[in-house]
Amino acid sequence: MTTFPPVPADLFRFTTTDHAELHTAVLRAFGVANARLETALTLDDVQQRLREAGWSEQVTDDELTTSLTALRQWGLIDSTQHRYGLTKLGEAAFAGVQHALKTLTSSGSLQTAVLDAIADRLDELRTTQDDRRVFTALMELEGHFDALRTGTTRFNADLQRILKDEQADLATFQEVKRTTITYLRDFIGELDARKQQIRDGIGAIDAVKTRERARNGADLHQGDELWLQQRAAHWKDLQAWFTRADELQDVARKAIVQLLRVLDRISEQRKKPTNTAADFRALARWFARTETEDEAHELFNAAFGLWPARHAHLAHADGELLPSGEPWHNTPPVPVSPQLRATGKQEHIGSTGKVRDVEEVRRNRREQAERERRELEHAWSQIQTDGAVRISTLTSLDHDTFHRLIDLVGRALGSDPDSTGTRTAGTTDGRMQINLRNARGWATITTQKGTLSGPDYVIDVQSR
Repeated sequence: MTTFPPVPADLFRFTTTDHAELHTAVLRAFGVANARLETALTLDDVQQRLREAGWSEQVTDDELTTSLTALRQWGLIDSTQHRYGLTKLGEAAFAGVQHALKTLTSSGSLQTAVLDAIADRLDELRTTQDDRRVFTALMELEGHFDALRTGTTRFNADLQRILKDEQADLATFQEVKRTTITYLRDFIGELDARKQQIRDGIGAIDAVKTRERARNGADLHQGDELWLQQRAAHWKDLQAWFTRADELQDVARKAIVQLLRVLDRISEQRKKPTNTAADFRALARWFARTETEDEAHELFNAAFGLWPARHAHLAHADGELLPSGEPWHNTPPVPVSPQLRATGKQEHIGSTGKVRDVEEVRRNRREQAERERRELEHAWSQIQTDGAVRISTLTSLDHDTFHRLIDLVGRALGSDPDSTGTRTAGTTDGRMQINLRNARGWATITTQKGTLSGPDYVIDVQSR
């Protein structure tokens, strides 16, 4: 199992103290000076660098000396005759802070152009005779691969955060969805076209010999084994990444499906009526704006419907039998229609409705079903193949038949491949089955309603 070497305990301690802001600013001053090849600074030089960096507070010499002393105790700077400079630990700490801030402020992207650059550098490594050019090409290859891997990882992390964001509004998510799906579509297409070329390029190169030539081209010492180990590790990562490129394509396709599902969920939430809590908050705001008690009572009656009883006008069939002074709880009950509570009106018995003649409806539905069955039989007979063929060879299909074929292809792409890379799917009724395999190249098919371009898959459609 590969593990990270231990990190020095005080490497980032300067970021956790009460004076972390000053410590970080001082370390940055040394880092900037180091980039300008100024390896040592005096106390006055550090003060000047802080002012140039826009340090908002005036730092006294005592405070700056205390900060420098702390950084020296942690091994980040050293001191010689009142001049200070970064140690190797200090360079690592400054680089770590820079990388952390860059990660926090950057977003991922799928750089499809990097795939072409990787393929070009592999071709150059295979053909060039100049050891110096081998060194530069290998370094450029590692840089392009690191950019591709980092961008893809961050893009996937950003995408997962978007999918988990329950507060995203529909307009924002639609914009994100549109750009994200465009990214994914281009990336999948470019990766599908380039992955085999890159795999072949990696397999055609003698990695050990190439590393030796690159070391000679860089004029490195023959015993610099650490440099060779680092190059070997990068090459192994490159091989592994493109070996599982098919898995990455599956992940990208699933991400598109997830995006569409989240969009549907947000759309459904917007269609739902407002909840009870929101209604009561709106009602409370209306009550706060009323000026008199009568207005508040009128609003209360309108909101909760507490009007006089609608059945108070009902009377007994023979009201003369009841004394006018008799309490209501001693009188017999009066029947009240259930419709009165729901609509405010008495129930009236109307005439019986006519029985509808559904014979014509049945006949129309039967004819429509037979017509659809004939169309389906014709479509399946057109789609069925005698063996494995490419999609680009199916140029004589009408639009409806082609639509059914694309539906079958979509079902197959949504299934998991077997050990040979073949994906299998069937129709809902179980009559037809499609076997689909990846193929290099691009297909463009034109029907009566437009033109469709996509990967030229190899398919085999059979009747069960």
